[in-house]
Amino acid sequence: MENENTIGMQAAPLTSTAAIAALAALAQESRLAVFRLLVQAGPDGMAATKIAEALAIAPSSLSFHLKELAHANLVTASKAGRSIIYAANYPGMHGLLAFLTENCCAGASCCVTDPTLPKDITT
Repeated sequence: MENENTIGMQAAPLTSTAAIAALAALAQESRLAVFRLLVQAGPDGMAATKIAEALAIAPSSLSFHLKELAHANLVTASKAGRSIIYAANYPGMHGLLAFLTENCCAGASCCVTDPTLPKDITT
């Protein structure tokens, strides 16, 4: 969904400051849940009301969390009629992952793409 009102797109490599802001934004349970829901929703995103319903978050709290995610370049917002549609900022997400794995495995064959690693690594 491309629109002149879309915010938060980033093409340049992440700085440490931007990576810290993105990680800080995700280090909160509700914001992490919102971001994961928007990633699952795909590039078309979701209206704020649908996000609030899906996650049982009060609209005022959701607004705060979406603002934090947008400020961290992880979410975009665009107007669609009277609604605001939020979507995961995939370039921002990929930028964060690239920053985190930039020097992975000291240049050797990377274990991150190793198909023998377990798919669910939870603690």
